[in-house]
Amino acid sequence: MLFFSSVRPVCAGAILTLVLCTAFQPVPSVAQGTDLAEAIRAHLAAGEFGLAQDLAGTANSPRQRDVLSRPIVAAQAAAGMFRASLGSASAIQSDSERASAFGELMRMPIGSSGARGGAALADFDTLIDLITSTIKPDSWDEVGGPGAIEEFPTGVFVDASGLLKRVAIDDSTVGSLTAAREKAKAASEPRDIRRTSALRKVSLTKLERELQALWAAGRKPDAAMLNLAGLQRVKYVFVYPDSRDVVIAGPACDWTTDTEGRSVSTTDGSPILQLEDFVVALRNTYDSGGRFGCAITPTKENLAAVQSYLSESAKRSLKPQERDDWLNGLRSRLGRQDISVFGIDARTRTAQVLVEADYRMKLVGMGLEPGTLGVTSYLDSIKVPEGDSPPATAVLRWWFTLNYEAVRTTKAGDAFSIHGTGVKVLSENELLTERGERVHTGESDALNSQFAHSFTKHFVDLATKYPIYADLRNVFDLALVAAVLKSQDLPAQVDWEMSHLLDESRYRLKLGLAPRTVETVMNHRIIDRKHIVVGVSGGVSVDTQNLLQVRPIKQDANGQLDGDRRNAAPSKADGRWWWD
Repeated sequence: MLFFSSVRPVCAGAILTLVLCTAFQPVPSVAQGTDLAEAIRAHLAAGEFGLAQDLAGTANSPRQRDVLSRPIVAAQAAAGMFRASLGSASAIQSDSERASAFGELMRMPIGSSGARGGAALADFDTLIDLITSTIKPDSWDEVGGPGAIEEFPTGVFVDASGLLKRVAIDDSTVGSLTAAREKAKAASEPRDIRRTSALRKVSLTKLERELQALWAAGRKPDAAMLNLAGLQRVKYVFVYPDSRDVVIAGPACDWTTDTEGRSVSTTDGSPILQLEDFVVALRNTYDSGGRFGCAITPTKENLAAVQSYLSESAKRSLKPQERDDWLNGLRSRLGRQDISVFGIDARTRTAQVLVEADYRMKLVGMGLEPGTLGVTSYLDSIKVPEGDSPPATAVLRWWFTLNYEAVRTTKAGDAFSIHGTGVKVLSENELLTERGERVHTGESDALNSQFAHSFTKHFVDLATKYPIYADLRNVFDLALVAAVLKSQDLPAQVDWEMSHLLDESRYRLKLGLAPRTVETVMNHRIIDRKHIVVGVSGGVSVDTQNLLQVRPIKQDANGQLDGDRRNAAPSKADGRWWWD
């Protein structure tokens, strides 16, 4: 949509008259000792917003200045100066006072004298709310029904029954459309935010302030905010009490959207850190202590049916022509596995990343999806010496967890560096009883451990080949950042209350369908005319609090981190939420 405006010339005399009239308007006098609040109200009544702001700036403390600024924000909005009121609200230092000011702006009815106007971004949430409230309201996922609605598909599709499936997308049909959309996005953003940077800095405190202003104006975060200015990893967390900044820093680059709807680097296709994942991790850390994850497990009834089927089949030899029917019978008895998500909302993007990464890892482990050099599937690694019996039918457990070598800090505790690949795979052998009960052994045999170890060792290569694993690592990075914020009480150092990001009614996460079931991951191999059947369970387990207890934050001994912090400091003259 194009917008045009006409500009009419104004004569110099008219301008001079306006200035003279303004200069000689009566100004309420402020005697020494007069209450500032009363004086500010008098200026506001006269429409003198600038003078009111000047008076507020003379307050004895930042807290008093913030309180005095609140009526200025409201008066500007009531006068139709909505952009000015947003600026005044943004300048309030106290998180709680600023949040209240933005809340008041948000509650102003559309169309009033202080209406939230302008070229707002497409409001899909409003449209979705309208559809779900008028078309069969009882049938949608949010109220327990099977239906769901979302803005766009991702690499994982969840149907109305909650069945998780992979989405196969033909890039030839959507590539040109994706390119056109990305070009339009990039044109509206600062050019330098799209450039490659060895160390980009993002102020979480300033970013939240920008998000508050957009929320009050009825607008959505832009692409740069959602993609955290193009960050690819988090290497540092810096704290600057003087400017009230908590900063994350790491390499960054230009981004685009791939065929699965994932934001990725334009240079190497690696996923970009997501604001939504950080908000999910932050809320989980402060609500649940940093524990979240997912589990994909076969049902007890299906496992019992499998055991019975295997016992019955073992009573006679299987003929070659019966093999396919036998395997189909086994698959039908295994059925689908249940998906459970804990610690976070199963409808979030973050939860979908956990589930997809876990499922895809098991496909590699079972030889149903190719790995990389050095990563051999469990079945392909089985070697049976002549005369020996192959391994018995078993349920293996593989799951993702955190893999960080260390978090280091300065003596002053105002800078932190993160070290490690981020992700590893653990393993366990489970016993399967005749009743279908899985018994945790706490042990992993050599073959089972071998796959978990090789996946961990070659994780970087696997994450390059399959972006979903790198996406999982990004979630882990942001979860660790949230854990550092809480464990070291960094927000208190800069008087940051996180009032917008932690409030579900203010920053609304994009919610999709909750995955509930998935086709069972199983495979078989024939050795010495005998079937080896293997099924897999597991999930993703994140416990950042425990990680920081097992691997306590250690002081940086050589002083390098102090220097990194000084070099990354924000410019006092530049109020941007990101910089290089």
